[in-house]
Amino acid sequence: MGKPDPDRLDQIVARAQRERAERERGYRARALKLFPWVCARCTRTFERHNLHELTVHHIDHNHDHNPDDGSNWELLCLYCHDQEHQQGIQSSTKGSSRINSTEGCTPRARHTPFAQLGDLLQGKKSDD
Repeated sequence: MGKPDPDRLDQIVARAQRERAERERGYRARALKLFPWVCARCTRTFERHNLHELTVHHIDHNHDHNPDDGSNWELLCLYCHDQEHQQGIQSSTKGSSRINSTEGCTPRARHTPFAQLGDLLQGKKSDD
């Protein structure tokens, strides 16, 4: 086996980092178009000036699983996103999976802004 070429390794790493950044920009932009700019955990509302503090969390923790309907994403503020991943790390060190557990989580938002969207699009009123 020959000696690894450091220039080639640098190129591979640089390409992987570029591809990751492009992929992240793609799903972030899509998620921000799909969902209201509200943290799904603490319900903090975001506007254009602080939108950089709203992140896209992959529910199944697989950053390559990005369905067009956004079903694997939730928008979380920096703090709730950090807490989500910190709890995942703590759980994995204890040997348990936390993906489907809500134990110890910040309560999820109860507001569902699109709950009556179908009725509104069909011209129905919510109190009918």
